[in-house]
Amino acid sequence: MNANTNLADQLPWDRVEFEAQLRAKGTNYHINHPFNVKMNNGELTVEQIRGWVINRFYYQAMIPMKDAAIMSNCPDRETRRKWIERISDHDGDDKKPGGIEAWTRLGEAVGISREELWSLKKVLPGVRFAVDAYVNFARSAPWQEAVSSSLTEMFAPKIHKDRLANWPTHYPWVSDEGLSYFRSRVPLALRDVEHGLAVTLDYFTTRAQQERALEILQFKLDILWSISDAIEKAYP
Repeated sequence: MNANTNLADQLPWDRVEFEAQLRAKGTNYHINHPFNVKMNNGELTVEQIRGWVINRFYYQAMIPMKDAAIMSNCPDRETRRKWIERISDHDGDDKKPGGIEAWTRLGEAVGISREELWSLKKVLPGVRFAVDAYVNFARSAPWQEAVSSSLTEMFAPKIHKDRLANWPTHYPWVSDEGLSYFRSRVPLALRDVEHGLAVTLDYFTTRAQQERALEILQFKLDILWSISDAIEKAYP
């Protein structure tokens, strides 16, 4: 009986179960962090909102570098063709401003000038450390592992929808235009998950690989949680 149990523990999950295991990690998403819970309940001060926007901007600004690092390690042209859309989504172009610009407008809507936001002078050391650790992981890890770390996007639509639903009531001083980042990310996150999940399900096929994917996803969840920890401590 023990032998059979041990064998079952070593067998790979099928795609349905593996995806379920990945999605179960959502309980550790920073939507459940006390700082985010307070945000959704309308309990943050103007200064706390501004501190959050300033520090999360560093994460937004580094996303294209993270995605470029993944592509630099990826020899598969079809994957690069799809992944490059993420860089365009954030950096923007002459036709669409992109996510970094949308976050800049959020900053302006909460009273932070473009110059102050882009200077990065008020980014907390803990936030820099966490974000830089994520970018360095994307540079050094096999590209499939770096792709799997992006699967926190599975849980992102809910957090954006919550902000779109709650901010107009709790923080009416923030203009509707400032919320455009949250609005744009709902469909883009769903699109990104479809691709990232397909890569992960195709590549991580042994039980050991699948458990490694869960560890990587937890690492990324820890990054996001640590960012919230640093902000909460600096803006009590």
